[in-house]
Amino acid sequence: MSSLELRGITVRYGRFTAVENVDLLVPEGTVTGLVGGSGSGKSTLGRAVVGLAPTQSGRVLVDGTEVARRRGRSPVQLVFQNSYASLDPRMTVGASVAEALSGGAPGRRAPARERRAARDAEVARYLELVGIDPARGARTPDALSGGQRQRVALARALAARPAVLIADEITSALDVSVQGAVLNLLRRLQRELGFAMLFISHNLAVVRYLCDQVAVMDGGQLVERGPTGRVLEHPEHPVTRDLISCVPDLALAEEAS
Repeated sequence: MSSLELRGITVRYGRFTAVENVDLLVPEGTVTGLVGGSGSGKSTLGRAVVGLAPTQSGRVLVDGTEVARRRGRSPVQLVFQNSYASLDPRMTVGASVAEALSGGAPGRRAPARERRAARDAEVARYLELVGIDPARGARTPDALSGGQRQRVALARALAARPAVLIADEITSALDVSVQGAVLNLLRRLQRELGFAMLFISHNLAVVRYLCDQVAVMDGGQLVERGPTGRVLEHPEHPVTRDLISCVPDLALAEEAS
């Protein structure tokens, strides 16, 4: 198990500061929900962690060791909101997952046929892990449903064997029934594999279901954080209260408490 720690992360686009001096700890084996309104900076922060946003300053640490900002395999993997855009439409889904594999036996000196068989077995294992029939590995993304593509994107991220997973609004584009299936899958995998996860969402009901703690962003800054139950039932910051007021069930729960 591993932890993720952000220290003083600042992201600027020209003169515009999208994220300002954010400190955040995602303890090992837990899920932290990152919430906020549109334009609050939550997705930008997630992208900054994996080097996809122009970080002006700050450090990203996994288990206390700074993550190198260079090309190559990273202990932090990001699953995007738009699974179709994140998968190469020219590649089969099996090839997409194989591209992310972190390696292992047999080594490079093994016969090509043996290496190919081992790779195919690993691809099949990760597809099965996310509930996709390995036979679908020969298909391209356009032949799959939105929920299936999101499962493939998750399989590809897990194939890199990350210490930390960042999930950025991964169910927001899915039908409600499919959302539930993907969330249940994500919850099960997180518990079984034990990775830390930063779950970025605007849906507080989903965050309450999935997350151990919540961090609230507004204007590029963290304005409140704490255990999920405490933050959602006894919010201290006006922004958090405004977010809760937009979700009837959560608002009623707050009033009842």
